[in-house]
Amino acid sequence: MLTRCVAVEPRRFADEHWGRAPLLTRADALPRDFSDLLSPDTVDELIAERGVRSPFIRLAKEGGLLARDCYLGPAGFGAEVTDQVDSAKVLGEFAAGATIVLQGLHRLWPPLIGFVRAAVDDLGHPVQANAYITPPVNRGFDPHYDVHDVFVLQVSGQKRWVVHEPVHANPLPSQPWTQHRAAIGRRVEQAPVIDAVLDEGDTLYLPRGWVHSAQALDSTSIHLTIGVSPVTVLDVARSVVEQLAGSEAFRRALPLGADPTEADETMATVSKVMAEMVGALRDDASALSAGAAAHLERRHADRTRPVAVRPLATLAAAESASVAVRWRHGLIGALDESGDRVVLRLADRTITFPRICGEALVALHRGLAADAEHLPGLDAADGTVLIRRLLREAVVVPVPSSHG
Repeated sequence: MLTRCVAVEPRRFADEHWGRAPLLTRADALPRDFSDLLSPDTVDELIAERGVRSPFIRLAKEGGLLARDCYLGPAGFGAEVTDQVDSAKVLGEFAAGATIVLQGLHRLWPPLIGFVRAAVDDLGHPVQANAYITPPVNRGFDPHYDVHDVFVLQVSGQKRWVVHEPVHANPLPSQPWTQHRAAIGRRVEQAPVIDAVLDEGDTLYLPRGWVHSAQALDSTSIHLTIGVSPVTVLDVARSVVEQLAGSEAFRRALPLGADPTEADETMATVSKVMAEMVGALRDDASALSAGAAAHLERRHADRTRPVAVRPLATLAAAESASVAVRWRHGLIGALDESGDRVVLRLADRTITFPRICGEALVALHRGLAADAEHLPGLDAADGTVLIRRLLREAVVVPVPSSHG
């Protein structure tokens, strides 16, 4: 994914730009455009023919969001839901200058499903994809910052981007730009860091917190925003605090009779507690680190999705004695032994297997693609039973046939 979005080496991007500084990349430095991900025709298809519903679509104009009834409505007989996009309403608002925002395209549009999956693999953080379609000489939003990093991919048309330094660096999701309106207003009166027109195929990376605004020029602009929600140092700290909550020593009350209005007395109490916490962190660093790692893994599993399964094809494959399978891409799970069983712990459930399946499960978990006859530690009959169960549990998926 990175090689499509930036023209610098991944290591250099990580060291010099990730979370630090914007990066503008021109199309002539990249080998391709983004028409395979989105195009004007596919935007029309999504709006007119794909049954898009709220909140997968929003409309914005001159800094504010439009009311939902301006672009939503019922879909008629057989689809009597009231929050589907009304393409005629969208046409009217778009012609009047509204920006169309198609949200969560990594859940709707196959080319972006695969692109975002690759982005998660490359970046190691949750990723989403939105599209912004702005009519000529219009803008959708006032100067603002995002609480996630973004890669802007200009699909078609032109858009002018004006970028200023942060007024609140590395904002958390609980710290939106609306808390800093006045500071942003003052900042945009200063000289920008970037003032550039993005043409088709250009990209712009913006770390969270960088103030920006964008306006289409004399043609309709379509760009993709690939949003990255970074895992932060604070996330690690929170996981450690959650583990300390399991210790009786850290659940005890502070001393009785302490006067919270007496600064010296309060400081002494806090300093004592902090010293105990530092000691616990030092003495139990290995266990706390392992717990924090497990917490972040569960959190990643909650915020990302493994590749989707195809129910009919999966059940049909389960009836085949010769199907080859592999671990479901993006499915996070841990294997361990418990008595005479092997336990697979997933984000939403726990599955147990006979110990005899352990070697085969470990091999699949590490990336082996195999049919029942080639699973290590099992004969063909036991391998068939295991594969059928793993398919039904959506742990593995069939390997596509080389014959198509």
